Amino acid sequence: MWMNVKKQAMAATLLSIVSGTLVSCSNISPNGNTAINTEAKNVTDINTQTTVGDRNTKLRSVGVTLGDLSNPFFVVMAKGAEKEAKKIGGNDVRVTVVSSGYDLNQQFNQIENFVAANTDIIILNAADSKGIRPAVEQARKVGKIVIAVDTGVDAEVDATVTTNNLQAGEISCQYIADRLKGKGNVVIVNGPPVASVIQRVDGCLKVLAKYPNIKILSKDQNAEGSRDGGLRVMSDILVTFPKIDAVFAINDPSGVGVDLAANQAKRSEFFIVGVDGAPEAIEAIASNDSLYAATATQNPSGMTQTAVRVGNDILNGKKPKSPDILIPAKLITKENVSTSTGW
Repeated sequence: MWMNVKKQAMAATLLSIVSGTLVSCSNISPNGNTAINTEAKNVTDINTQTTVGDRNTKLRSVGVTLGDLSNPFFVVMAKGAEKEAKKIGGNDVRVTVVSSGYDLNQQFNQIENFVAANTDIIILNAADSKGIRPAVEQARKVGKIVIAVDTGVDAEVDATVTTNNLQAGEISCQYIADRLKGKGNVVIVNGPPVASVIQRVDGCLKVLAKYPNIKILSKDQNAEGSRDGGLRVMSDILVTFPKIDAVFAINDPSGVGVDLAANQAKRSEFFIVGVDGAPEAIEAIASNDSLYAATATQNPSGMTQTAVRVGNDILNGKKPKSPDILIPAKLITKENVSTSTGW
């Protein structure tokens, strides 16, 4: 996954979404700034801009590079970007969505392709928060607008739109601590080395550190944010540890994989908490046959809609008051799942 910008064999897998095909508190931002929003559905309200120019540039094209389009979360993000772009610029706006597969080399090529195509706005869900920096710098050097979504990047971008991932980790693991009454064995199923995942785990660890009788059995296994990865990692963990009380999965696909692993191993002594609010997680929480107990829900469509809107404002000479826009997470549990709405 490490960068080799010269390697052209890793061609980008393009998925073009065109007109008619497709009709996430006190928020700590990735760089320490503060952005406040009370409801995920009101993400528009946080985008009060300061005018720095007086241009009237029509939006012509948007390029979106996402982690994994086999994950429904990213499909919803893609639809959100397409919907907002068409709303702003009409049906002639070209929206191109690609999946990096969390391959840094491939994402480099994708960004280079967006630049070569003279794309107005690049929406970036980083495969590697640090490794993608040179590609971001090169794109911005030639005047391209780059908006990071879902996870921050270790580079200067025009804006960053994310769930409050630290909060998501905190509320998830506070639920675990409360349900365990401050005592038990916990596993953290980790994920790709991106800011959003790191922040979720940091939030979880911050909470669990308050409970000396909670033991973390594993916290470094990368399940790659996927169902297959969660199944693989948790299968190994179940062999290693005979007694587990709770699992925190950094996203719902890997959490569903954890549930599958438990079912295959005929283990049912623990419960699972994830992040995303994915439909399959909501269904599992509502079921009596699943170990899934809770998920910290995000707003994937809201993130990319906000990103496109902010990008268009920048294109027309306006900058957001704060470049770091956070959407709060909410915890869905068995107690409130019947009244909760998903994506």
